[in-house]
Amino acid sequence: MKKISIASLACLLSLGVYAQDVGLSFSYFIPRHGYFSTPISPFSIRGIGFNMNRYLALETGASLYRMSGLSMTGLPFESQEPLLGPNFTIFVPVELVLQFVGKQAKFDIKGGAFGFFGFDQKLNYGNIDRAIRQFENWDVANATLDFKNNPGFGFHAGVEFTFYVTRQFGISIEANYLMGEAQFPLTGSYTGGTASAFDTRAVNYSEAKVDFTGLEFSIGIIFTGR
Repeated sequence: MKKISIASLACLLSLGVYAQDVGLSFSYFIPRHGYFSTPISPFSIRGIGFNMNRYLALETGASLYRMSGLSMTGLPFESQEPLLGPNFTIFVPVELVLQFVGKQAKFDIKGGAFGFFGFDQKLNYGNIDRAIRQFENWDVANATLDFKNNPGFGFHAGVEFTFYVTRQFGISIEANYLMGEAQFPLTGSYTGGTASAFDTRAVNYSEAKVDFTGLEFSIGIIFTGR
């Protein structure tokens, strides 16, 4: 009896997955205090999931971004410029979707959680040194820092509008607001000062975090499988 139940559930999930539209999208991310970032085409697949009923669906997917620059929080100083990047970032959302379906169009309201992980990380020493100079009120500053990279998590919400050109495919426009962070502790030191005196100070910013907050736009093609 248990085997029959498991098989039945697997069949239902399979039917749900095929019922849910699948899309290939091009996503663009505008981070807070960061640089405009683009996906690495065609490594952005979104809208994979299944319909729970006529109005609700569960979706996931993945995008590989080439991040031009991201900001950081948890530091003793602030900067309006990105302190991290460029890097590559894998972004994976999981979202609950409220669907309003018409004959040739669909409007979705989305919300959920996401995970991300940046690799090939680099520090933007130009912006870091500039922020330290302003923080210390120095004429010059030169930092030498090490970091510990960690995966990050956050929450997002957004909307998507899809217009079906034919029964087989449609064009979608989507916007999401992302709020996430990842632990990114910094250690090391920086040296600097004024014309009259120089100093070297140790750095242990254990609360430093990657700030993954910003607006994501996506333009894609939806395949309905009808």
